[in-house]
Amino acid sequence: MAFSLLDRQSAIDPDSPGHVPAHFHAGFQFSNLQFQYPTANSPTFNGDFNLEGYAGQSLAIVGPSGSGKSTVIALLQRWYDANGGHALIGGVSIRDYALSAGLRSHMSLVGQEPVLFDMSIAENIAWGSEFSATIEQITDAAKQADVHDFVMTLPDGYNTRVGDKGGHLSGGQKQRVAMARALIRSPKLLLLDEATSALDSTSEVEVQRAIDRAARGRTTVTIAHRLSTVKNVDRIVVVNEGRIVEAGKHEELMQMRGIYADMCRQQNL
Repeated sequence: MAFSLLDRQSAIDPDSPGHVPAHFHAGFQFSNLQFQYPTANSPTFNGDFNLEGYAGQSLAIVGPSGSGKSTVIALLQRWYDANGGHALIGGVSIRDYALSAGLRSHMSLVGQEPVLFDMSIAENIAWGSEFSATIEQITDAAKQADVHDFVMTLPDGYNTRVGDKGGHLSGGQKQRVAMARALIRSPKLLLLDEATSALDSTSEVEVQRAIDRAARGRTTVTIAHRLSTVKNVDRIVVVNEGRIVEAGKHEELMQMRGIYADMCRQQNL
């Protein structure tokens, strides 16, 4: 019953057959993308959305609320299909992958509100591997997520129960356990959707340190409102009204004195 909390409604069969690559290439490309949510009155992307993410690159997507940032992640994971244009990962149409075995098994998502179950820390982390992980793999993932040292201060260590919805842990601790769960499957594509936006400043620093460590050597897509968390990524794109209006590194975008620079000034950056 608890695991149903992580289910997401989608008309696409997760067990549908398709392409299962021997080596998953995590670079992706959206071109001339068209998309409208089934219950929406207007499209999110109207054929003028073009985005490329390179394998091994850390990419941040920022912009006003409702501009389509989180839709990128929904389309990458194929919770929805685009209505037009092309959506490719590794040069293969996202529609052509076997959804679970070929596509989502190579991705992990960390969202704003981590879902933890009333079980041990070890079990919550192992959930990301469908409970097939060894204790060595669990501790390795926890170290990558910068939560191992905290766990070892607890009397019961990894056997500590986290309580309903992780209520025995702080926000930052919950998010780092969720990060460890995401990393235990060694994803080629790490998706971060406002992963620090609900945290206080101290917890944000702790989680951001874990994110920076986790991003090394893998393709990372970060949706962010707090721009301080994406200043050091390889590339930032600014989405507004369903299209990319600015792209570059933090310093380059500041020099443009456009939307990104205005957003930074509003956040006193």
